[in-house]
Amino acid sequence: MSKETKLTLADSAAAATTGTASPDFGRGSIFFVGTATVIIRYAGFTILTDPNFLHAGDHVHLGYGLTAERLTNPAIELEQLPPIDFCVLSHYHGDHFDRIVEERLQKDLPIITTEHAAGNLKEKGFTAPVALDTWDSVVAERNGASVRVTSMPGKHGPTMVDLFLPPVMGSMLEFTNAAGQKTTLRLYITGDTLVHDDLNEIPKRYPDIDLALFHLGGTRIMGILLTMDAEQGVEAIRIINPREVIPIHYNDYEVFQSPLEDFKKAVEAAGFAERVKYLSHGETYDFEVPASRLA
Repeated sequence: MSKETKLTLADSAAAATTGTASPDFGRGSIFFVGTATVIIRYAGFTILTDPNFLHAGDHVHLGYGLTAERLTNPAIELEQLPPIDFCVLSHYHGDHFDRIVEERLQKDLPIITTEHAAGNLKEKGFTAPVALDTWDSVVAERNGASVRVTSMPGKHGPTMVDLFLPPVMGSMLEFTNAAGQKTTLRLYITGDTLVHDDLNEIPKRYPDIDLALFHLGGTRIMGILLTMDAEQGVEAIRIINPREVIPIHYNDYEVFQSPLEDFKKAVEAAGFAERVKYLSHGETYDFEVPASRLA
């Protein structure tokens, strides 16, 4: 049975900048830092995902003696982050939570993640990880708005290989106008998953997804596919059926073997071009929520 807990943001660094102003449910933004790192701003919340601030030429350790070189730079430095309410971390891998982040990210920042990652974060001195199993949720509230983060099924590799990889989760973020108790925006983040049968449950539970961030790249290690390539990315659009998709987690590391251009071609061939919004590092996608969703 799934569980739901509360997340207190009273001491969050972002609270000082948010103040008591009424949240804006009509518009929001996604700022692309690089890899799977984005900054989501909506309804008075500022949310960080999968923080990776290494630079081109730096290496991450992937376990079992394997490393990967970063080929790009982040759009901003860690010290340039705005005040953050909480972080959503799909899993504990060096290209999603690197050594710079381990050293410099504030240790009391709430980090919503897997049980495996939460345990590792505690060992690194982080005091506020929130561990979720699949379909578990945590809810944060502020100034008449709330956001529920629910862990979605994820599978980082083929069945036998997946046993040797850190557990991964996707995330569903549902923003609600507390006064009307109405969901104004539903945002899905795939995490580092392959297409697998459990994904079919997501549109059954959430048939109305506004925006999705897809981790792509076609990561291959020793020839084994570990994140969605172009073909799987298009299949995931068919399964999840979001209104809009933003691809992230591409072209940043040498192990990413399926470039963004391949995904663009597959999207065109599948007839999904109007759904997909492309961001380069440092670009922002500003979105508006239809008035019908706010009434």
